[in-house]
Amino acid sequence: MNKKITNEHILGLIYILIAAFFFSLMTLFIRLAGDVPTFQKAFFRNAFAAVLAIILLARSDEGFKIKKGSLPFLFFRAGFGVIGIITNFWAIDHLVLSDANILNKMSPFFAIIISVWILKEVPTRFEWGCVVFAFIGAIFVVHPTSGLASFPALVGLFSGLCAGTAYVFVRRLGTHKERGPVIVCFFSTFSSLVLLPPMLATYQPMSLKQWIFLILCGLSATGGQLGITAAYTHAPAKEISVFDYAQVVFAAIWGLVIFGEIPDIYSIIGYAIIIVTAIVKWYHGLHDLN
Repeated sequence: MNKKITNEHILGLIYILIAAFFFSLMTLFIRLAGDVPTFQKAFFRNAFAAVLAIILLARSDEGFKIKKGSLPFLFFRAGFGVIGIITNFWAIDHLVLSDANILNKMSPFFAIIISVWILKEVPTRFEWGCVVFAFIGAIFVVHPTSGLASFPALVGLFSGLCAGTAYVFVRRLGTHKERGPVIVCFFSTFSSLVLLPPMLATYQPMSLKQWIFLILCGLSATGGQLGITAAYTHAPAKEISVFDYAQVVFAAIWGLVIFGEIPDIYSIIGYAIIIVTAIVKWYHGLHDLN
């Protein structure tokens, strides 16, 4: 393959790792924000991202211009994205947290499946195998319980489906050459408007520390959204989705450094599986591109 394709592949890999890093920071700051209603956290997470994206667009040469033909895909991306957020948070409220997390982490599988249908990007057996092994590693880390066999678990699984589908439409917008800040701004603004009513209904006053942590959460979410948007703009899901599981490893690092949480043997096995799978996938990708 030519150098251009090689560069696109590497950029996609780098951006998805950046996204995983920022999304892990986002979850850290959500936890540090403490006892704040879920919809309140979700609203401010997206509202701050919307404000930052608007500033980026206002300072750009093209401003708020949307490419012709992008609008339907922007609505699909935003619609599936906000449904994914709402169902994920609902599942978090009705499941063991680890169960909700692992079900949402089905999104890379769904991204590959949906991209076959929408983008005609067919993965190889090796690529499927990498995603399966990374998911097995995530299962070791989060220790799912018997609660997976329940209606809330189906809702949690649906959140993963919506998230994966949203990523596919990000990829579709990328192949349409739509700008990343436009995609992030549209989604963040759309989701903020949808989350505003339940946020107001459950709102509770916050301390200065909670405001600071939610602002940091919003900044991290913006970095994660820009990263994931750039990643799927530059490379197909089948090539880079396995690296999305790096977020699990980053989150473990924050847990150890900030909260003194020492992982057990199962978590260590999971981290090893995820890291080794990512390295093998990276090496295999470079070999194919040379």
